[in-house]
Amino acid sequence: MKKMLSLAAMFAVLSYASPASAEVKFGGDASLRVRGQFDSYENNLGADNDSDNLTYSYRVRLKAAADLGDGYFFKALLTSDNTAGGWTTLNNNLENADLDISNFYFGRMMESSHYMMGRLPLNSVNNPIFDLALFPYAPVDIPTATVFMDRVLGINYGAKVGSGELNATLVMLNEDSPASDNGMLNDGYAAHLIYKANIGDITVEPQALLVLTDGDGFYNDITPHTFGMNVTIPTGDAKIGLSGFYTVCKDDDVNGDDVDYNGYLLRLKGQSGPFTAWVDYNHTNDKTNGWDEDYDNLFVWAQYNVKVYESAMGSFSLTPTVRYWAIGDYKDNVSGFESESSRLRTELIATVSF
Repeated sequence: MKKMLSLAAMFAVLSYASPASAEVKFGGDASLRVRGQFDSYENNLGADNDSDNLTYSYRVRLKAAADLGDGYFFKALLTSDNTAGGWTTLNNNLENADLDISNFYFGRMMESSHYMMGRLPLNSVNNPIFDLALFPYAPVDIPTATVFMDRVLGINYGAKVGSGELNATLVMLNEDSPASDNGMLNDGYAAHLIYKANIGDITVEPQALLVLTDGDGFYNDITPHTFGMNVTIPTGDAKIGLSGFYTVCKDDDVNGDDVDYNGYLLRLKGQSGPFTAWVDYNHTNDKTNGWDEDYDNLFVWAQYNVKVYESAMGSFSLTPTVRYWAIGDYKDNVSGFESESSRLRTELIATVSF
C-alpha cells in the first residue's frame, strides 16, 4: 500500500510540472473479475478426475506517456506484476498488491520510420507467433500475455518499405549464466521480423521469429524458428482474422538431448462491435531422443463488452467471457498412452477506465 501511495504522489507531482517540462498524460484502468473454472482429466490407464473452483481477482494499471517534442516519446505501464497476467487473486487477504513497472519504452517517431527500445509490449493476444514459439505444446489461451506479461526487452526499428511497413525487433529472451560456453553472446537473443501491407481492403502481416542464440522454452538452450502470417479481412461493420504459424526446432539442448519437434497453430477470429471471438487449433509432434508424442489443443474464446457508462473522461463496462480449452496427449511409444483433458472458464469482468 505504501508503494501504491508513493506512486500516486509521484504522478501528482509530475502532473503539476512546469510548462517547460515534457507534456505528460496519465490514464489507466481498474478491474474486478469473478471466474468459475471447471477442469476434467482422464487417460486410458484409468485416471478420471474432475474439479471446479470460483475465484475473485483484481487488477490496477496506470499508464503514462510523455511527448518530448520532435517525435521523441516515452511510455510506461505500471501494474501488479505476477504470473497471472497482472491479476491478483484473493488469498486469505494476504495478497501482494504492489505496483511494479510492467513495461516502458522510449524512442522517436519520424515521417517514414521510427525506433524504440526498452521493455516493449508485444500485443500477443492478437498475434500468436510468440505463443507458438515459446509454448509449442500449449500455445493457446494467451500464454505469452499471462506468463510473460505480454512484454519483452528489446530494440525495434520500423520503416516504410514499398506499400507497407517493415518492423525488425532484436529481442532478449533470457540471460544465461556467465559460465555458458557462448562467450559474450551467452544470452538468448531472437529477431522478430514483420511486414504489414494492404492488398485492397485486406491487411496481410507475414512474419518470422528467429532465435539467434540459445534460448529457453520447453527445452533450454535451443534455437527454434517460427514463421507465419496474420490476415485481416473487413466485412461491413465486422472483420475476420486468419492466422497460421509453423515452428520447428532441431538442436541439442543444455542437457545434450537431441531436441526435434515441430508444430503449427491456426486461428480464426471474428469481431463485430462489442463481440469478439476466436478459435485456435494447434498440433505439435515431439521426437526428441527418439520420443514420439503428439499434442493437440483446441481453444475457444468469446466475449461481449457492455458499455454501462461512457464519457470523454472515462468509462465503466462489463465483459462476460467464456474460455474453453480441450487438450489431447498421445505417446505412441509408451504402450499407446493417451490422455484427454479440458478446462472451461466463465468470467465476468467489471472495468473502469480513465
